[in-house]
Amino acid sequence: MFGFNKIKQAQKEVKVDKELEKLSANTKTQVSPKENIAREKQLIEAEKVFREGVVSVRDIIAPAALRVDPHYLRLNNLYVRTLFVMTYPRYVTIGWFAPIINESLTLDISMFFYPLDIQMVLKQLKNKVGTMEAQIISDHEKGAPRDPITETALQDIEALRDGLSQGTEKFFQFALYVTIYSKDKEELDLATDRVENLLGMQLIYSRRALFQSEQGFNSTLPLGNDELNISTNMNSSPIASSFPFVSSELTSDDGILYGINRHNNSLILFDRFSLQNANMVVFATSGAGKSYAIKLEVLRSMMLGTDVIIIDPENEYQHLSEAVGGAYINVSLNSESKMNPFDLPKGVGGDSKPEDILRSAIITLKGLIRLMIGDITNVEDSLLDRAILETYAKKDITAASDLSNIDPPIMSDLEEVLLSMEGGEDMALRIKKYTEGTFSGLFNSPTNIKVDNQLVIFCIRDLEDELRPIAMYMIMTHIWNIIRSELKRRMLVVDEAWIMMRHEDSSKFMFALVKRCRKYYLGITTITQDVNDFLTSTYGNAIVTNCALQLLLKQTPAAVNLVQKTFMLTEGEKYLLLEAGLGEGIFFAGAKHAAIKIQASYGENQIITSDPRQLLEIEEAKKEFEEQMMAEAEKNPNEKQVSEEEGVESDSI
Repeated sequence: MFGFNKIKQAQKEVKVDKELEKLSANTKTQVSPKENIAREKQLIEAEKVFREGVVSVRDIIAPAALRVDPHYLRLNNLYVRTLFVMTYPRYVTIGWFAPIINESLTLDISMFFYPLDIQMVLKQLKNKVGTMEAQIISDHEKGAPRDPITETALQDIEALRDGLSQGTEKFFQFALYVTIYSKDKEELDLATDRVENLLGMQLIYSRRALFQSEQGFNSTLPLGNDELNISTNMNSSPIASSFPFVSSELTSDDGILYGINRHNNSLILFDRFSLQNANMVVFATSGAGKSYAIKLEVLRSMMLGTDVIIIDPENEYQHLSEAVGGAYINVSLNSESKMNPFDLPKGVGGDSKPEDILRSAIITLKGLIRLMIGDITNVEDSLLDRAILETYAKKDITAASDLSNIDPPIMSDLEEVLLSMEGGEDMALRIKKYTEGTFSGLFNSPTNIKVDNQLVIFCIRDLEDELRPIAMYMIMTHIWNIIRSELKRRMLVVDEAWIMMRHEDSSKFMFALVKRCRKYYLGITTITQDVNDFLTSTYGNAIVTNCALQLLLKQTPAAVNLVQKTFMLTEGEKYLLLEAGLGEGIFFAGAKHAAIKIQASYGENQIITSDPRQLLEIEEAKKEFEEQMMAEAEKNPNEKQVSEEEGVESDSI
């Protein structure tokens, strides 16, 4: 049949061509008007015959049959029904339309936007405000109880007027249509009920296009025709939330896996060192999974060759250190590990000059001593500056010295210098408890630790609360000296950073590290659960500003408003943080952000878990394995002897 049609069409084309040639030849001769009209009619008839044999796009896509019923359309073998949204609630969340998009249904969706004149809208809103205010005043004079609905509506109108007047909002008539396709009538009814329920759960009510099935179907075709013409007045903010395009891709070719994008189930792969800085801040309530997330990042970063240094205030990273063979340094009054606050870096880059290094060390030491002895006067500050300089000079450390081979002083040397200076006796007396008193073992000894492992953890759990900020300051000073001495790709994790943010000197030092670490190929991760203490400090917001990466996990109601203000979150993102589960939150990377779900493999989970129940199970499994191996060795001592002899023979060979 197809071949016959082709032959017929070709015959028609040949016939038309002959007619056109004949008419073209005749037109070259002089003809009368009547003959010209007759020839034009022949040409039109020939064109009509030609068009009858040409297949258009409309003929190809048109259905074989179309039946219009009051409740639906029959399109070939499909049942089609159109819904239109009629009313909206006072507040709609971002991405409220996404559940409809993500449903496994065959849908056509059309959105129509009709801009309105702002001046006309403002005039109508002004009249409405006057009417409502008069109603409120009238009710008050009559002694009637206040109407919260009217008052709320008045506040909303006033806010809308402000937005329209300032140009931050626009006003539209918004029409939304959804056309559903199904194979049978029962399936169509179920799909329609499903869409209506999804909308109704959000207080968004829809209606079926009754007796307007054809007009509804035409309104959702890609023609741009609104034949239903059912719209709602809305400003630009809720209209913007109607778009389902709320997911952000954070996938790159390099980097590590941070988690799963909760919007579209894609992978969040990112290299923190590819941004303008590699700093990161983590805010979460207790038990939200912040340490778990950071340990997972540390483990995956180490696989790519990144060195990691961690300040651990609660002994949460020891299991990780044991699993990967890291160095675990316990900093306490009774510990054998000692750090000298007077140590100096060798210096790289712009800080290679001895005078610059010495100047920086004196400023850092002054901050440490202020933490140790409390507030000092301006006179004492000047005296302390000169005393530290003389303390270094007693060890032949000056601006002209070679810092590669020096013997730095200790805290006792500073005490002696202060005692010899007029006006320094009081400061020397306050320093004495750190040189000869209870705290002497921590601050008055030469450094005896080496940081030559890929993973180094400083634990301060056994320190008194009074000493924690001082110890963290000293540890970070020691780490900073190491970082400045050798340029390597490193991460520094400061857990419970709010401890340092309570004091101005330590918070200032923390901010200086965050600001300067980029040129030393260092990324600092700041973790805290006390959001209020951190963000309300002098340098807290400045640290957040200098962090290109932010990870926000579950927040408490008391802190979420401050977090929302700091990170400029929407209402939807705010409620996402309030309702987030374990390991769920929002991941910011530069200008992009997405909802994240932290996930680890079984092997990774066994290494990084902080759950006490899981840790006990792991320890019990280790004991059972050791006991089993010892039992097998006792049962088969001969095999052990044979294996040892074989080992000796192989060594001799």
